[in-house]
Amino acid sequence: PQPDSAIPAGFTYLGQFIDHDLTSDPSPLGGTPSGLPTLSERSPALDLDSVYGRGPTNPASQHLYEADGARLRVGTTQAAAPPPVANQDMPGFDLPRRGAPAADRRQADIADHRNDENLVVGQIHLAFLRFHNATVARLRAAGVPPGSLFLAARREAVLHYQWMIRHDFLPRLVDAAVLRDVFTNGRRVFEVGATGIPTMPIEFSVAAYRLGHSMIRAEYDWNVFFNPRPGAFAPGSLLNLFRFSGTSGNLSPFASSGPPTPSDINNPLDGTFDRLPSNWVADWTRMFDFAADAALPALAPVAPATVNHAHTIDTRMTNPLAQLPLGAFGARGAPPADPMMMNLAFRNLLRGHQVRLATAQEVARHFSNLGAATPTLTSNQILAGNGTGVDLTGLPAAEQTEVTTETPLWFYILREAEMNGGRLGPIGGRIVAETFHRTMEGSTISLFADPTWRPQPGRHAGGFGMVDILMTAYDVAAGELRPLQ
Repeated sequence: PQPDSAIPAGFTYLGQFIDHDLTSDPSPLGGTPSGLPTLSERSPALDLDSVYGRGPTNPASQHLYEADGARLRVGTTQAAAPPPVANQDMPGFDLPRRGAPAADRRQADIADHRNDENLVVGQIHLAFLRFHNATVARLRAAGVPPGSLFLAARREAVLHYQWMIRHDFLPRLVDAAVLRDVFTNGRRVFEVGATGIPTMPIEFSVAAYRLGHSMIRAEYDWNVFFNPRPGAFAPGSLLNLFRFSGTSGNLSPFASSGPPTPSDINNPLDGTFDRLPSNWVADWTRMFDFAADAALPALAPVAPATVNHAHTIDTRMTNPLAQLPLGAFGARGAPPADPMMMNLAFRNLLRGHQVRLATAQEVARHFSNLGAATPTLTSNQILAGNGTGVDLTGLPAAEQTEVTTETPLWFYILREAEMNGGRLGPIGGRIVAETFHRTMEGSTISLFADPTWRPQPGRHAGGFGMVDILMTAYDVAAGELRPLQ
């Protein structure tokens, strides 16, 4: 059993969506560590290029857009039992899908296919498609001319997105004192004084920002049909959330022949659904807390449903992550010869070893040399934590010495959060906060470039939060935040 945090579970997958906006590492795992920086196929900036691609005028991305060149395409779900709602197609509630060629027909037709890796991040990507389209509608009604509409809407969408990250997302993850210091006094360790296009530190992409892996649940109260209570069709299990995607699963609840098995998920052509079944559409009131964050008790989950909360950031990970679906790491077909390659914790540690990532102790010394003296965990804290995480005191003496003097950075950052009430501490928090500060500063569209800019009025205490993005993207009065209820 893992303790829950106070963070609504949707932020786990919002974090994954943001990660895909920032980073894309195509280099393979395994082999001899190269010591070279990881490559990135993504601009290290908070600019939603994972949504917009190269824009509507670029032939490589034109397929993402409607004929007006301003709105993004969205998809339609596929009718599934039961009536009266889920037994019909639902326009606007699925990602657009390729349809052809046959082998790829179920894959999402979006700028970053990784955002169809699991159903939650896919539905979050859809929310941002709809948020952009709602912004287009608002600006069109305000008289923005057609030729300027896309760029104006993208600018507004990106600025609201950055504001949400700064005032809603980061405060839930990073120690308040660290976050305040970075955004008030500036960076101390990462690209201090730099201008132009940012880089992407591997200490962030390979260690610190993999914090979300410890927040993942094995099961979710997903919607009225899929939840852990008696009478539900099936649990909203993590395996099912992988299954109902086009990259890790096959969008289908049953195998083509015979009863379903866990291996069916690895066959992208199995099953009969080519689009998301309508009964798997998200109930956002269960993944984000509208009652608390928007002061809208009417948008609390309909009883007996509850708001899902992420597991606390610590050194434990939920068991299904020891056996990832093959599509989750681009390995459709035969499983790897070494079954440990399907274990997410092992893959994280192997990646750190492959790139010769600095140890936590080396990072602390580096911080200190740059004038950011950092308190560090004791050997006993690294080994035993606070009693809720992994206990390493049973390791042989030589391994205890190694793990306390050359601590893998990813593990240390999770242990540091465990000792800090579930928020990233002095090392993990500074890496994350300074990287976000730099990527926000280095974005072509940036809050830093216009410090007087303010978002549209929102319900979130920070001025505009993720609940506001969802309430803009979906018609609240029409029940679109929980359309199956």
